[in-house]
Amino acid sequence: MRCPYCNFEETRVIDTRESGECTRRRRECLECGRRFTTYERFELLNLTVLKKNGSREQFDRNKVKSGILKAVEKRPITEEQVDLIVDRIENELRGMGSEEIESKVIGELVMRELRKIDPVAYLRFASVYRQFSDITSFEKELKNLKEEKL
Repeated sequence: MRCPYCNFEETRVIDTRESGECTRRRRECLECGRRFTTYERFELLNLTVLKKNGSREQFDRNKVKSGILKAVEKRPITEEQVDLIVDRIENELRGMGSEEIESKVIGELVMRELRKIDPVAYLRFASVYRQFSDITSFEKELKNLKEEKL
């Protein structure tokens, strides 16, 4: 494994953890001594996302992660928690048995996961995903969240 800092080709594994379909390894460069994390995943069937406009594109877990990271920005949620959310979503999509997934299915899964861990992050994501156009949309969604908590 090549060090991302100095490009030296030898590293040692400090810690290995299994999390679902992924193996997380903490590594240390034998040249510069800096540490970094790598993830190993099985390469499964390619998922295609059917967009709202009718176009198709390859499923990109990094796009899902990016959207979630924007929603959880400045919230008490770690990147590891986000990675676990993305893992759960990807596993669920692959478990559906279809190579084509509608983008709305992905959005709904993200909202479900965010709703469980942080209502503010959920509202941030929902406001963009559902294209809230006014304060009434926020109020309605907030009311639904409050009723759920009771």
